[in-house]
Formats: sequence, structure tokens, C-alpha cells
Amino acid sequence: MKETTNFPMWISGNYLSKYVKLFIFLLLILFSKSTFAENIQIEINDDETYSIEVARIDIGDTINWLSNGEGHNVEFFAGPDMTSLPKGSEIDADHSVMFNKSGIYLYGCIPHANTGMIGLVVVGGDLHNLEGIKNTQLSVVAKSVLERLLRTAQSN
Repeated sequence: MKETTNFPMWISGNYLSKYVKLFIFLLLILFSKSTFAENIQIEINDDETYSIEVARIDIGDTINWLSNGEGHNVEFFAGPDMTSLPKGSEIDADHSVMFNKSGIYLYGCIPHANTGMIGLVVVGGDLHNLEGIKNTQLSVVAKSVLERLLRTAQSN
């Protein structure tokens, strides 16, 4: 006597196995690192500062600098790979950068960097290029601000 089941064909055998594998694959894609990447917003303030002076992010996160329309921008001065620094922004323009390489990035406002309008991005908690950041040519005022920002970056 032949045994029969009451299950539809798609629930039995190879069909079920294929659907389970597909479901697991889709879950892995859905919950990959890029799904959890953060978007950080840094406002460019009227007092020639950035709202977050030392941003700590993970690889794959994006920072959005929001312009206040007062003659400021974002330009990268140093980073873990000096040959491929992120592109800077135009004056008075919002700017976004996704960070895919770990290390410290030094950026600032071209018209106001000499007065200390600079910031740091620490990607992946990696401080391997700290000496390169310290040796960046800056004005006396900006160098003083950088020393304070580096102390903050190293303390956490």
C-alpha cells in the first residue's frame, strides 16, 4: 500500500529545502552590516564650529554635514590614506561622506580652519594614523584646537 501525505507539493521535499535556504539568504542580506550603517548629522554652526567636533563611527557609516549658509565648507586635510581622501564640499553646501576605511580623518572649513574650525572623524576606533594627523601643517590656533580634539579622541 502506497503512503500518501496531505501536504501540498511545495511544502514537501526539495521545495521546502529551497524555500528555507532562500529565506535564510534573504535574512542574511537584510541584516548585513550595511543595513545597520548609521547616518550621523553634523551641523555647521554660526560660531565657526562643527556641532560634533570628534565623531566616532563604524566602517560603512555616513556623515552628513549640514550647511548653515554662512560661508563654510568641509575639506579633508589628512586621513589614513593621503592618496584617497574624501572629496570636500563647496562653500555653503551640505556634504555627505561614507567612510569605508578605518582611521582618523582631519577636516575643516577652508575659510576658517586657521581660526580653529576643524574636526575629527574616528572610524572603527582605529588610531593607527595618529602621528600623521599630529604632523599636519596647521596654524598655531588650529594646532591648539587639534591637540584638544586628539586628547578627546584618545580618551574614549
